[in-house]
Amino acid sequence: MKLAAYIFIGLIALVMLAFIILGKKSQKGPAPGLMDGRLAACSAKPNCVSSEDGTDAKHKIAPLADVSLQDAQKAVEDIGGVITSSQDGYFSAEFSSGIFKFVDDVEARQDGKNVQIRSASRVGHSDGGVNKKRMVALRAALK
Repeated sequence: MKLAAYIFIGLIALVMLAFIILGKKSQKGPAPGLMDGRLAACSAKPNCVSSEDGTDAKHKIAPLADVSLQDAQKAVEDIGGVITSSQDGYFSAEFSSGIFKFVDDVEARQDGKNVQIRSASRVGHSDGGVNKKRMVALRAALK
């Protein structure tokens, strides 16, 4: 084998190792939880969506309208989420990716007739739109 091939294989192995380490890192820790009665704000990274008032346009999604928190929780479970915490007016859930087991948090709180919802990756910069797609799937599961 030529040196270039060994370098290429080494780089691929290094990238795979980095993904494995990030996947393991994402499995530690709970969802952010409520902060002053609201869902945590999204960071500047493009790996989060939220319906909370004050969310900037690139992270903003609509709340779940005319839905009970219990129905939202069941729909999250129906699309593959695992409920990690449930208390009066709030729940959190985790979703894990297939290969590297990256963990994303979904949180929801009852807000009158609506449910405010947030979906965010625990690690990394971008999510490839996974969290937004998950919210589309959640809305479909509620219909």
